[in-house]
Amino acid sequence: MTPSSNRARYFAALGSGALVAFSLPPWGWWPLAFIGIAIFARITTSGITRKRTQFLLGTIFAFGWFAPGMCWMWFLTPPGYVIAVILFAAFHGVASVVGSRSMYPLVALPLAHALAETFRFSFPFGGVPLASLAISQSASPLVGIVRIGGPLLLTFCVLQIGFALSQLVVAPKMKHLAMFGAIVALVVCAGIVAPNGSDTGETRTIAAVQGGGPQGTLAINTNPRDVVERHLAATRAITSTNLDMVIWPENVIDVADFYDSVERTEIAEQAARLNAPFVVGITEDMNARYFTNAQIVVNEDGTLGDRYDKVRRVPFGEFVPLRGLLETLGAPVDRIPRDALAGSDIAQLQVDDTTVGVVISWEVFFSGRANEGVEAGGSVLVNPTNGSSYTGTILQTQQIASSRLRAIENGRWLVQVSPTGFSAFISPTGEVFDRTGVSEQRVLERTISLRSGRTLYSNLGDLPFIVLMVAALGSLACIARKRRLSALS
Repeated sequence: MTPSSNRARYFAALGSGALVAFSLPPWGWWPLAFIGIAIFARITTSGITRKRTQFLLGTIFAFGWFAPGMCWMWFLTPPGYVIAVILFAAFHGVASVVGSRSMYPLVALPLAHALAETFRFSFPFGGVPLASLAISQSASPLVGIVRIGGPLLLTFCVLQIGFALSQLVVAPKMKHLAMFGAIVALVVCAGIVAPNGSDTGETRTIAAVQGGGPQGTLAINTNPRDVVERHLAATRAITSTNLDMVIWPENVIDVADFYDSVERTEIAEQAARLNAPFVVGITEDMNARYFTNAQIVVNEDGTLGDRYDKVRRVPFGEFVPLRGLLETLGAPVDRIPRDALAGSDIAQLQVDDTTVGVVISWEVFFSGRANEGVEAGGSVLVNPTNGSSYTGTILQTQQIASSRLRAIENGRWLVQVSPTGFSAFISPTGEVFDRTGVSEQRVLERTISLRSGRTLYSNLGDLPFIVLMVAALGSLACIARKRRLSALS
């Protein structure tokens, strides 16, 4: 193989990864994921035997995918963004090497790349499950499959369909057409018939308050009181008398001690006026090194109710991993002067007689956190968030997509509420209602059904599918090894 032909392959791999990137929100052209994967499949399965070439092709493909899809991270930490993109791309480079060792690469490669995605969802620093194939398909007909196997199974299905499509386009035989049609039909039908929970017959009327304000402002440059005033102004405009709860976004109140704060008194006045409990996002000072990030219930009589402290923190956003080492090396860590103290609570809040599954901001990207809230009895999911620091809408739109996935996975209504957008109500089927604009001041009010029952994914989680995929990939590798040994003997 000549160097020029390799260069052509590398450019094609980069372009195919870019197509996958544009299947993601905010662009959201979800069919491009299949086209990009199909092109990559043709490149990587066309007689390449060198491990180095396979590794580079997989890495470059994933780089073209992650570099645009995760570019919001630049506003957190430019060095972290570069390192994350290269590291996660390398995971897919390894997957290309592993998958190509099989006698059946059209199956082994999708398995290997799906497992690479699973790995990056957990490592390092708790994982970064952004710019995922599952997110790209949140509005596609395939999304119902998450009720069975969550984002991992959806990821594998997208990869497998893309690899099958590569064969159909290049060699349009009836068996390839039948295989492609069978895979697509199976995925769509399985998602449709999978258990989705059921209405309990009870409803709750919820108000989600988006205070509005400028986008792209860092917390260290923002007067916390200005944020509170905007949310108070929006709340004071509420005239409804039948609300069951009012939700404020993540960390709109930044105080030393919420119990003794003016803000608690002001919220208590509104809770009494509306005769409804408030679920408000607070950050509290612990000491010079740590703060807490929590959602807390303020009851109608002004007393404090249940509290949930955020468990999953944003690396380089809410805490700096290896802070001491980075400071020694002279890295700019001053934008995050203190680390958020991780909570250890189950992801639920009791709001009067309603059990609410709660995932704060970043946690909505992790399917297990929402599932934990449902497992604890949550009949509705709430995602208070704050993406006001990030310019553009890449993060915000991907979060809406992730909220859709969590709603479908668990068969629950989900309420997402943000200080500057996006806020929305999302149905158990993933339909988005009342989505706000960025920077808009608005109160969303909707009566939603409380739901019970569990989906298959809610009951099973990710582990059975990880085990099955590892076992399948290992079996294919063993078959390939035995055939090579037989050929040598």
